[in-house]
Amino acid sequence: MAIDVRLEGLTLAVTSVRRSVKFYREMLGFTVVVDSAPDFALVRAGGKGGGTIGLLALRHAVGGKAKRVTPAMRAGVHLELATGDLDGLYEKLKARGVEFDEPPHDEPWERSATARDPDGYALELAQGRRGATLRSGRRTKK
Repeated sequence: MAIDVRLEGLTLAVTSVRRSVKFYREMLGFTVVVDSAPDFALVRAGGKGGGTIGLLALRHAVGGKAKRVTPAMRAGVHLELATGDLDGLYEKLKARGVEFDEPPHDEPWERSATARDPDGYALELAQGRRGATLRSGRRTKK
């Protein structure tokens, strides 16, 4: 039985809150909801009804022990964002200077492209809503 909850957002430990705010606002076009740099910021993806991404200064997230986001921290985060027009969004973001690891391509479960934020966290942009075309681990026919 499913419980009545929804994911509102997540928080990333970042080396520079100001640098991350600039990326998420200027490069991705997200709205800054809270800007308490250099300690914390909150950005909203997808307009009024979208989820949020907290940007927490690394020194607060890990107690001041780390000076940069480590490869292990990056490997543990994969942020997926959905769009109705992946190819159009890809071209728009490339024009803004967003660098992609992978251009739009088809997988058995979705169409996606992958970029990185300033700390190296993976940002996967996918066409459609995650899992909307999946049933029992297989893609359903449209």
